[in-house]
Amino acid sequence: MPTSSAESRDADALLRLSGVTAGYGAAPIIHDIELTVGPGEIVCVVGPNGAGKTTLLKAVLGIVRTSAGSISLAGRQLDGLPTHKRARRGIGYVPQVRDVFETLTVRENLEMGGYTLARDAVAERVGEVMDHYPVLGAMPDRPAGYLSGGERKMLAVGRVLMRRPQILVLDEPTAGLAPQPAHELLFEHVTRLASTGIAILLVEQHAREALSVAHWAYVMAGGQVRRAGPAAALLRHGDLGEIFLGQDTGPVTATGDGG
Repeated sequence: MPTSSAESRDADALLRLSGVTAGYGAAPIIHDIELTVGPGEIVCVVGPNGAGKTTLLKAVLGIVRTSAGSISLAGRQLDGLPTHKRARRGIGYVPQVRDVFETLTVRENLEMGGYTLARDAVAERVGEVMDHYPVLGAMPDRPAGYLSGGERKMLAVGRVLMRRPQILVLDEPTAGLAPQPAHELLFEHVTRLASTGIAILLVEQHAREALSVAHWAYVMAGGQVRRAGPAAALLRHGDLGEIFLGQDTGPVTATGDGG
């Protein structure tokens, strides 16, 4: 089970951002970000629109170049590596939109996700992912464009799982989903993935739901981390609403272990 104290989390970190500043051109969007994610841990990043959450993910993925600080995975530096090489190192990414190939079938989408695997290993891995998601296994020949919102997101995650990533980066995974599939995605599928040892870095629009499912959380505002600590403790934090409204300008803080 993931550890809850800041010290033990730092020691066990799989993904580590140290003093990361990044943005577009000469204009930084995020500043001096410190963030860690451990194996089997669900870490959520929440905050108001324009807080820098998407830029943070893009820095992890190598879409946005960092101007200061460093990013490492399993102790190996990612700085300067393009996105596809970071994927080979073990970062899996599910975007908010354009997350599946609509004209391809469920099986074909999964096969596309296994492009780095040996040819004779793809079919076996497709079977494993379908076993993990029986709903997908029941419709292997259905075009992805005919799936429901929840099924489509499940397929998007399954396609990334084909490569057995060490960490799964989810960008607003419940966007556009009805309440029930959104709840199932976070409280069933994401938690089950974490229980297998995969690290989860989650940016989510539904902050309370994200904090309810996560082990650790970071609250961003104005391109900086304003609060960091056990998600359950931050969920009870009386100033959370003020942070989301952009009224908090205090320094970065880390709460205790949450009890």
